[in-house]
Amino acid sequence: AAPAAAPAPAAGVTVTGGESVTAPMPGNILKVNVAVGQTVKEGEVLIVLEAMKMENEIFAPKSGTVAQILVSKGSTVDTGATMVVLN
Repeated sequence: AAPAAAPAPAAGVTVTGGESVTAPMPGNILKVNVAVGQTVKEGEVLIVLEAMKMENEIFAPKSGTVAQILVSKGSTVDTGATMVVLN
């Protein structure tokens, strides 16, 4: 049997090549700290995600350039949803 496909990004959104930063848990986006084209360093806070009344900082897994931002302040995400793509 073929392995299960990875969760798809939000409808109508195309994820280009690069490293996807995904939501570790369902929650609400409180803050997006980056913009498309911005250079980030490994460990830099990309997004603040509120889950279970706690603020969780989502860090860049590697240094690179922000290629896509697939969430906005106030939006909700499910576990595994792609939030940012880094090149």
